[in-house]
Amino acid sequence: MAKTDFKSVDEYIATHPEDVQAILQRVRSTIRKAVPGAEEAISYQIPTYKLHGRYVVYFAGWKRHYSLYPATDRLVEAFKDDLAPYEVSKGTIRFPLSRPVPVRLIARIAKFRAREAAEARS
Repeated sequence: MAKTDFKSVDEYIATHPEDVQAILQRVRSTIRKAVPGAEEAISYQIPTYKLHGRYVVYFAGWKRHYSLYPATDRLVEAFKDDLAPYEVSKGTIRFPLSRPVPVRLIARIAKFRAREAAEARS
């Protein structure tokens, strides 16, 4: 993934192998459905979703996993049982590419982050 000046989420996803692209598209559509009013953008050279000018959630694809950010302390505590099978560290949740996409969990995380962002705004 040498290219680092992505103009769109489509462009970002297209730089990954085909099998990973399918997974990242699934993550993308899950977030978009969970937070329908969110604006899709590229920030820090990865896909992100913003609501009312606040960043809600980011995702990125890697060699053996994909990640969601930020994993705030509140989020990790609220989802600790659901996140137990996954690696969580330094504000990052890592999901292995070798396992099915946990669509319901990702949707719940995106909604939780949208609420956190809204609270930070007020």
